[in-house]
Amino acid sequence: MSVLNDFDLIVIGSGPGGYVAAIRAAQLGMRVACIEKDASLGGTCLNVGCIPSKALLDSTEHFYLAKNRFAHHGIKVGNLELDLPTMMSRKDQVVQGLTRGVAGLFRKNKVEHIRGTGRITSPNTVEVTTTGESKKVSGKRILIATGSAPVELKSIPFDGKNIVSSTEAIAFSSVPKKLVVVGAGAIGLELGSVWSRLGSEVLVIEFLDRVAPLMDTEMTTALRKQLEKQGMKFRFKTTAETAKVENGRVKLSWRSVDETGTEECDKVLVSVGRRPFTENLGLREIGVELDQRGFVKANEHFETNVPGIYAIGDVIGGAMLAHKAEDEGIAAVERMAGVAGHVNYLCIPNVIYTHPELASVGYSEEDAKAKSIEYKVGKFPFAANGRAKAMDDSDGMVKILADAKTDRLIGMHILGPRASDLIAEGATAMELMSSVEDIARSSHAHPTLPEAVREAAMAVEKRAIHF
Repeated sequence: MSVLNDFDLIVIGSGPGGYVAAIRAAQLGMRVACIEKDASLGGTCLNVGCIPSKALLDSTEHFYLAKNRFAHHGIKVGNLELDLPTMMSRKDQVVQGLTRGVAGLFRKNKVEHIRGTGRITSPNTVEVTTTGESKKVSGKRILIATGSAPVELKSIPFDGKNIVSSTEAIAFSSVPKKLVVVGAGAIGLELGSVWSRLGSEVLVIEFLDRVAPLMDTEMTTALRKQLEKQGMKFRFKTTAETAKVENGRVKLSWRSVDETGTEECDKVLVSVGRRPFTENLGLREIGVELDQRGFVKANEHFETNVPGIYAIGDVIGGAMLAHKAEDEGIAAVERMAGVAGHVNYLCIPNVIYTHPELASVGYSEEDAKAKSIEYKVGKFPFAANGRAKAMDDSDGMVKILADAKTDRLIGMHILGPRASDLIAEGATAMELMSSVEDIARSSHAHPTLPEAVREAAMAVEKRAIHF
């Protein structure tokens, strides 16, 4: 068995957390190896998650707008046709370009990419296996960044064809006539939107009483209404119980509080969450502590209980977001190098990339009430924003929460066009501990969508100008 020695850091996993940590560690002067089991770098996010789903969301939004909105702009498209193979090919090209980009960044920063499945055999050794061959990689520290995988329901197991996870739902070869989505979180809503725009009849089944239950209730209620206008249907307080495939169709049985039923459909997408990916890593054998749900336990420095072994990203729990993993990866290696890296979890934005988009950072109203924080609210609708009206995209609003005593920004929620971009202003303001008055007094170019953010800040003190 060959041995690769003398690394300062061995990263297992090349998703956003892992590859960013590897690059930052190299910038700090460390000799770094990154182990990845798959053929391409980038992990779930770049290959079968964030990037391909957003490529499809953008493509299908163009299709939807051409079909339903272009005529309002005086644009006649004639006989509109869907070329799904070309759409999927474009998605794949986007993915390939970005994964190759990560490989290029590794070469630029002299990060050694080791292909294979890693298993930790000691606090400073990883055994890497690929196509029957094994090698040992040794170093001073090991960083676990193996991410997560879709949760499978025991009563509705994946078959990869009719009952699928998000991985298969971004690669259907044809548009399903009817799609049932189990779970009304971000993934379910986004992929439900993709296929709804292309003509699927989409029904979303959710165990709880609303979509995106961890986000602000007022905003998620407004989002659900917009999705219903687009044709999506919802059934809340409902459990998906069993599914049987017969003659290429799925019969899904469900139960609500006082009713039972069966939905017959072409595809079932199960999107009820993700679980930490820790299989065959050798963690228990070397004594790394896991919690009851299988997440790796790590302290504020991202250290496990075993000296020299660290963990970041989905595998340690919390918000399962690519940018959260990136922030943790940077902070972890900076702390290893004696630099004061940190992650302010309250300032990590969350986004649902439907149309309109829903983005948030900080506390929701429900959070503030639960924490007994006295707060003020400012709201401003995009219907009163000049740029949104000019774009013909004025559904939604900006909602801002301010601490009633200090005026500090404690939450921002945006439902509307480009909310995913606009929320960065709220995240930056919260990171800098800004007051809402700071936002209200800052000049915003006219006409732009960010003016709605400023007006919502002004509305906290009931002095919005345009509403």
